[in-house]
Amino acid sequence: MGTRKRNKANILKERKKKLAFARLNNCPISPRKMRLVADLLRGKEIGQALSILKFNPRQASKFLEKLLLSAISNWQSKNEDKSIESSNIFVNEIRVDGGRILKRLRPAPQGRAHRIRKRSNHVTVILESNNELN
Repeated sequence: MGTRKRNKANILKERKKKLAFARLNNCPISPRKMRLVADLLRGKEIGQALSILKFNPRQASKFLEKLLLSAISNWQSKNEDKSIESSNIFVNEIRVDGGRILKRLRPAPQGRAHRIRKRSNHVTVILESNNELN
């Protein structure tokens, strides 16, 4: 293994230590409604993001608050020697993808039927710490 590859591997390993993520699969809210709340969090520090979610009236904010707390817990377990307050953790990436769709039929006039699509989504939150001290 060359020195360039070894240096690159060490850089990636150090960067991965700063990252923590959490996933929520098959959340029973449509992706469009979830993205409205997720867009508010992108790039924010975790204290500010949690306060936004706490006072947001949408149903999606409850799911995202729980997911963000899980990502913070994952970051803490990865970096046990560092404190959250001094680490300057922020939401690096939040991604909302479409999940499975439950297809139902609703009766319509004159013997017809309309299709109802009950959508779900997958959410991925990636946190990154931006501390210059350590």
